[in-house]
Amino acid sequence: MSPTYNAGDWLLIRYLSGQEHTLVSGLVYLIEDPTRPGINLLKRLKEVRLENGVTKYWVEGDNLASTDSRQWGWIEKDRFKAKVLLRYKKGD
Repeated sequence: MSPTYNAGDWLLIRYLSGQEHTLVSGLVYLIEDPTRPGINLLKRLKEVRLENGVTKYWVEGDNLASTDSRQWGWIEKDRFKAKVLLRYKKGD
């Protein structure tokens, strides 16, 4: 998620529980990589779409070279693990 988030930054996150939470476009979330189970990544939610009664989510990293929905396509809600609430930037 460079340049927004960098190595050494501290993040305050809130873990999401169940399906009760509402995901908001524009916010940054900790998601589980759809191609590598157990690997978590920071991604910005760009779009939410309802297709055939199923809600799908499009996420992108702030760095154009990041791996995200541009490679994976739409992802499911269960990939979202936590919401980033606050960042303490290294050097602040």
